[in-house]
Amino acid sequence: MSEAGLPRTEEDAATALARLAEMLADHDRRYHEQDSPTVSDAEYDALKRRNAAIEAAFPSLIRPDSPSLRVGATPASGFGKIRHALPMLSLDNAFGPDDFADFEARARRFLGASAPSLHFVGEPKIDGLSISLTYIKGRLHHAATRGDGSEGEDVTANIRTIASIPRRLAAPFPDSIEIRGEVFITKADFLALNAAQQARSEKIFANPRNAAAGSLRQLDTAITASRPLRLFAYAMGEASAKIADTHWAYLERLKAWGFDVNPLSTRLDGAEQAAAFQERLALERAGLEYDIDGVVYKIDALDLQARLGFVGRAPRWAIAWKFPAERATTVLEDILIQVGRTGALTPVAALTAVGVGGVLVTRATLHNEDEIARKDIRVGDTVVLQRAGDVIPQIVSVVAERRPATATPFVPPTHCPVCGSLAVRPAGEVVRRCSGGLICPAQAEEHLIHLASRGAFDIEGLGEKTVREFFADGLIREPADIFKLADHKDAIAAREGWGKLSADRLIEGIEARRHIPLERFIFGLGIRRIGEANARLLARHYGSFDNWRTQMRAAAMIGSEARSDLGSILRIGPAIATELAGFFAEPRNVASLDALAEGLTIAPAEDVETVASALSGKSVVFTGTLATLSRPEAKALAERLGAKVVDSVSKKTDLVVVGADAGSKARKAAELGISIATEAEFRVMAGIPGDGTPAP
Repeated sequence: MSEAGLPRTEEDAATALARLAEMLADHDRRYHEQDSPTVSDAEYDALKRRNAAIEAAFPSLIRPDSPSLRVGATPASGFGKIRHALPMLSLDNAFGPDDFADFEARARRFLGASAPSLHFVGEPKIDGLSISLTYIKGRLHHAATRGDGSEGEDVTANIRTIASIPRRLAAPFPDSIEIRGEVFITKADFLALNAAQQARSEKIFANPRNAAAGSLRQLDTAITASRPLRLFAYAMGEASAKIADTHWAYLERLKAWGFDVNPLSTRLDGAEQAAAFQERLALERAGLEYDIDGVVYKIDALDLQARLGFVGRAPRWAIAWKFPAERATTVLEDILIQVGRTGALTPVAALTAVGVGGVLVTRATLHNEDEIARKDIRVGDTVVLQRAGDVIPQIVSVVAERRPATATPFVPPTHCPVCGSLAVRPAGEVVRRCSGGLICPAQAEEHLIHLASRGAFDIEGLGEKTVREFFADGLIREPADIFKLADHKDAIAAREGWGKLSADRLIEGIEARRHIPLERFIFGLGIRRIGEANARLLARHYGSFDNWRTQMRAAAMIGSEARSDLGSILRIGPAIATELAGFFAEPRNVASLDALAEGLTIAPAEDVETVASALSGKSVVFTGTLATLSRPEAKALAERLGAKVVDSVSKKTDLVVVGADAGSKARKAAELGISIATEAEFRVMAGIPGDGTPAP
């Protein structure tokens, strides 16, 4: 590590980013899909900040599946799915005045020297469940949860039971509009609901957020109707007509249509007023009737929001300023080791149960042995826990004066606790891994759980518990075995807790996935560092399964054209290319992949919805300093116009756009005879007038 705590080399950084992506993806699934998170907001935010810091230091390693580009998790399978007309995005976080000042400065830099004064709207950040309501001709047409940001659960019937949500909009209204907001339960209603649940010997909710999410995700709408759900509206998705010039005016329109809008929302000028508003709400939050975990600040002018656009999956024009975390102390009883899908051995703290902000805590992740050593955490110690939000906290520090003489230092495992294989910690990595690969039952089992999960094959009825049971009994050992379970249907039906109907449904769920999109197939393989976004990127780049498989086998050879092509894909760094090449270099992996693919129809990747233009289908590289467009703006614009933006110049590159001080990429393009365009020529291709305003 460097003095700033960041990796020194690109290889170390790639390893750290991969581990962070793995951890954050798991936390996203637990929070958004299962309503049962296992880390605190503060711990989650710290991991996101660590990810952002490493990406800032090593921008070439920013991956399409980075947590900075991902929203939520895949929608639950108990409901139908609805695709959002415009994605529902997450927000970057601020934790103090300096962070907010940086956010404001970034927006000004992006807008350029001619940027007008920035005004903001501050809105309390409700701790509930995000929802999108679509109105057609003024009538509520359908409603969906955020899901993975692109696709959510269809909860229309349940939303219609919430009395405060208008069924019709008061005129005037556009032909169609998506209205976003947060479904929540007040603190008083939460206490009353739990009292009623306890009286009926039913599930007690951990906190209002889980109660709201669980209430809205009921297959029985009568249960939802019986719950005291409310909604604050605060954002707009796609609209068929212009609604307002400012976000504040849009909030006023929402109120006119009959929506509840948080009455504490206010207009602000600059960082000083934002800091004052933040301090005020931090003092008032305990007395509010609902939970908030911070304040969301949005640039008020909608035309500036449109110009600023997005970076990754977060808007440049908004930020969530979080409140400080809550803390408590308890005793660390033991340190357990969990074995993950990629062989990562993760230490987990077993704690004496303690209440932190209304949640009973018994477990917390310890990340890795370096963190344990840095904080000098020992079994038997009294530790300080930190919690922000509604989930299990992180261990912040040890209360040294309470350390008993019997406190035991942590000794990292030398062998896997499951299969006994050597536990290896490669130089420069923070994670110790089981070297057993798929001979390790824990890794093989986790691979099967991953393949059946919602983001991958999404097999109805084959959840984690079922996979573990079938694996233990030898019914499934590798991915292809899942699609042979029909041969064991009678045996499954005879199992305890099953029956003919449930066995039939399981086989139906499996057979429904014999036709699978390429990106889901790639993600389902569980290759290290290949998340959902990376899988989509690979699928779109290579098009078909046969082409992807052929090119990946060829890419296993360092220096090959296929390896060069793989490395040219935007944000596919050397670490990811190495993982893919290593996977395909192992005969057992290829045999397992082929056995799985043999029984499937793998659909080619879908084309990304883009605007037809002179750049459609072209591979474009940007180099040098652009004068009228920022690099992120130029790349985003090219992608919207159908181009594929890559990092390096190769024989497959169609166009290189050069700015001032263009270097080796421009020279290589000239040597290869690739078309070169100036920034002005690129603007003409993109249909941008000379004043910098995109053409309508």
